Amino acid sequence: MKKILIFIFFLVFIPIVKAEDIEDLAPNAKSAIMIEATTGEILFQKNANEKLAPASMTKMMSMLLIMEEIEKGNLKWDEEITASENASKMGGSQIFLKAGEKMTVTDMLKGIAIASGNDATVAMAERIAGSEENFVKKMNAKARELGLKNTNFVNSTGLTADNHYSSAYDMSLIAKELIKHEKILEFTGTYEDYLRKDTDNPFWLVNTNRLVRFYQGVDGLKTGFTDEAGYCLTATAKKDNMRLITVVMNEPTTSSRSSDTTKMLDYGYNVYTVKNIIDENAVIDKVKVSLGKELEVNIVPKETITILSKKTDEKRDISYDVKLDKIVAPINRGDKVGIINIIEDGKVLSTVEATVQKDIPKANFLTILLRNIKDMMIGDLKF
Repeated sequence: MKKILIFIFFLVFIPIVKAEDIEDLAPNAKSAIMIEATTGEILFQKNANEKLAPASMTKMMSMLLIMEEIEKGNLKWDEEITASENASKMGGSQIFLKAGEKMTVTDMLKGIAIASGNDATVAMAERIAGSEENFVKKMNAKARELGLKNTNFVNSTGLTADNHYSSAYDMSLIAKELIKHEKILEFTGTYEDYLRKDTDNPFWLVNTNRLVRFYQGVDGLKTGFTDEAGYCLTATAKKDNMRLITVVMNEPTTSSRSSDTTKMLDYGYNVYTVKNIIDENAVIDKVKVSLGKELEVNIVPKETITILSKKTDEKRDISYDVKLDKIVAPINRGDKVGIINIIEDGKVLSTVEATVQKDIPKANFLTILLRNIKDMMIGDLKF
């Protein structure tokens, strides 16, 4: 087990929010949470597991499935999606698609992320799964995969429906997964844009998340409103190397959802910091590769490993423990070959997958044969 001693010093005055003030971070929300995006650690919560109507924050899950389809190659950014009669009749927040109208995936995502278009969401759902009903099955399957305990979707949009619910904590986990697809932040972080730019009637998009314009570092994620849900907002912001995710649900006004979110973000950035402890390119071990063209390979984390600390902490005694599987070629960078546990005071703070530093192709038959003959001659034959 290897140790890393983390020192954190501060040369400027940092306003510290007293513990007793934390209860007031989201005074107007029925439910709220703030997490650090990399570690997933909870900085503040209030009724975070209560089942409530999520309104259009539902679309975060829809956008997550869209981004996954793009990543898999099943969707192209410039593919034209044809709006169905069903999609065109969605009502509520919309980009006013007409039945038969074609719009690229890029523009559809603009319509969803910026304008919360119900019609665009359903059009994409139908393209991906054949029907919105089938798409919702995928949404709920993804919810189970993410371990969401208090979420059930009935539609792709968040329009009021019986048995359609989520929680602030579950919404934060969806957001955490969604922002792994960094491209989405280009859409959710845009304050205004246009659709149908080359027509006589361009459609002006204005982001309903006002913090995108008025709070430094905010680049998403999704607002929501229905009479049942009240005003909701999942926001994310990045300053320096720390990204926070906040959720407020069932707020009385648009102003209160913005002010409560601002209060949480101010607290998070004033009190906490994120420290990188192992870079994603750092070699943490070197191991043998069975059947590989090369005999050894360096082991690295799949992602940079960070810890969340209060800015008043001067030092922390952090260690890590690597548990590796047997590595057999062919193996590629990104493939999981084990885990790295980050440990403090005997407690696992987080776990990150380990991978190889570079691709290792399988050796050809002749190379393996000659290698085995050599090993046999020196009494070190491996099967």
